[in-house]
Amino acid sequence: MGFILGRKLPATVPTRLGQFLFWVGVPISIVAFLRKADLSGQIWIAPTIAHIAIVLGAFLAWVFVKVKTYLTKTAPQLPTQGSFILAAMAGNTGYLGYPVILTVVGNQYFAWALFYDLLGTTLGVYILGVALAARFSGSVQNHGQIAKAILINPAIWSFGFGLLWRNVAIASLAEFCLDKLAWSMVALSLVLIGMRLVQLNSWHNLRWVGISLGIKMLLVPLILGSTLPLFGLTGATAQVIVLQMAMPPAFATLVLAETFNLDRDLSVTALAVGVMLLLVTLPVWLRVF
Repeated sequence: MGFILGRKLPATVPTRLGQFLFWVGVPISIVAFLRKADLSGQIWIAPTIAHIAIVLGAFLAWVFVKVKTYLTKTAPQLPTQGSFILAAMAGNTGYLGYPVILTVVGNQYFAWALFYDLLGTTLGVYILGVALAARFSGSVQNHGQIAKAILINPAIWSFGFGLLWRNVAIASLAEFCLDKLAWSMVALSLVLIGMRLVQLNSWHNLRWVGISLGIKMLLVPLILGSTLPLFGLTGATAQVIVLQMAMPPAFATLVLAETFNLDRDLSVTALAVGVMLLLVTLPVWLRVF
């Protein structure tokens, strides 16, 4: 639906919808789904695994660049290296990860996806991701802007509010409306992804994109997913973690590429191919785990 609407509606609509979801829609969904989420067990290990996955993806991408440079005696341009590493480390664990987890695994385990995204991916993108983008662009990193971006993120604030409010009793009708509203925001998130994909018109650097997606969506989930029983994670909780690790590159990687003048074409192509590849890899991971 989003792909169709993206061709019919003005180009400003996806931007407005994204702003609405960022400031209103996603925070409402977080508060609503936290009321039904199970916070027991080792839930705080989710962001730890997210950080490990981010670092592992970045490290494997860096190793590939070094090996290729050694074998070919030519190094890719720094902006290309930066976009390549970002695509291999940061996944779309929010707008795409939430709907997948809620639909496949259920409300009960949503908190695992939430902790993975907000305390794992978000911090990884805004700290390590920005640092790497600045490094490969030659820009000076502004720590103040990074801190501000994290502090004003409404998802973080709604996460705290949702934890405080999850046990507060409300009328059954209000609970019903809140639940339906939250699921509507989930649907709008998927519509937004479709609308944004229409605007992506670059198909360059497919070889580099294929390697980065192989690291992000295949190698990292396989390596870390196999070790989850060592952390005491099995069943549905392990499935949540694997699915979040296997998400395609985040739209934030394109934002960083544009902000720090990295290889925008590579970032755009990785986003488009990654979302389509998920249609193939998602049932594979459900089968394996």
